[in-house]
Amino acid sequence: MHMSMKELQIAAKTENLDTVFEFLDRELESCACNAKMQMQIRIAVEEIFTNISCYAYQETVGNATIQIETDKDAVTITIMDKGMPYNPLEKDDPDITLSAKERQIGGLGIFMAKNCMDHMEYAYRDESNILTLKKYLDTEKSN
Repeated sequence: MHMSMKELQIAAKTENLDTVFEFLDRELESCACNAKMQMQIRIAVEEIFTNISCYAYQETVGNATIQIETDKDAVTITIMDKGMPYNPLEKDDPDITLSAKERQIGGLGIFMAKNCMDHMEYAYRDESNILTLKKYLDTEKSN
């Protein structure tokens, strides 16, 4: 299987999530991605896209770019925005041993995204937040 790369540029608004999911599903169906992996990828992308929609651009609406790359080993999703610099991976994981009342607000979405994906990394380049998510297609390697 050769490598393929597709890109979606879309206004970062939560009402565009369905379009994001359609794009993801279309691309994931063309690779060896099982239903569980597809669901994990959807959860992670939903969390990150929602964060961008709610926080990245303050009062204005900016764009998000979602790239999906598939090869025989993995699916790599890159999500970019030109909002305020923000590295979600620097946020400490919430203490999930505490009750919901005791836990600090926020952070659970990124924690869920991290748990759904096998690898995540963040960079800030060319005035863009760039978050890369990776999911291995080999179930032995994948969480």
